[in-house]
Amino acid sequence: MDVGPHSAMLPIALILLAFVCGSLPFSVWTGKVLVGLDVRRLGDGNPGATNVFRSGNRLAGLLALILDITKAAAPVGLAYFNLNVRGAPMFLIAIAPMLGHAFSPFLGFKGGKALATALGVWIGLTIWKASLPAVIAVVVGSALFTPPGWSVMFALAGLLVALLIWLPFPLLLLVWLAETLILAWTHRADLRRRLHLRPWLSRLLGRAGD
Repeated sequence: MDVGPHSAMLPIALILLAFVCGSLPFSVWTGKVLVGLDVRRLGDGNPGATNVFRSGNRLAGLLALILDITKAAAPVGLAYFNLNVRGAPMFLIAIAPMLGHAFSPFLGFKGGKALATALGVWIGLTIWKASLPAVIAVVVGSALFTPPGWSVMFALAGLLVALLIWLPFPLLLLVWLAETLILAWTHRADLRRRLHLRPWLSRLLGRAGD
């Protein structure tokens, strides 16, 4: 992106926009409006779409999930595809929604785990090329491992392989590294616990060893 005298502030404005969009606690608002409760009182206390699903209202959960993805995909896609931002400004724009979600000023800087927002970042940067492998890796990791934080780490490893094969661009690899650090922090409670195989896989491996 060419930065002239009239556009020198544009990258800063886009970073702030991405952070504010990411900080919007759609899951909390959706829970209060459509379910009538604070979803932070459910499950792990996380203000994310998973706890909206735990309320039993699947429509509200789906809406919260879509909004949490979109609030990252929209500003990142705007900057990357429409405004052709690249380099360090684009890197900061890409991680800003996740930081906004994880440290939301609307929630006293206590936010969620930012997994859906991370997916939105990849949609904004690559449309489906990185986001589809990420979704597949999350599903596979969730089917194989517990606690969920380890499934997320598995998904990030799978995403890295996909990036190295198809999209080995420095910007995307730096975004991956930053996302990994952020998600490791937001899932730190899970990562302190030992990695376990899902019961079905343990039983299958046990039969194979007989």
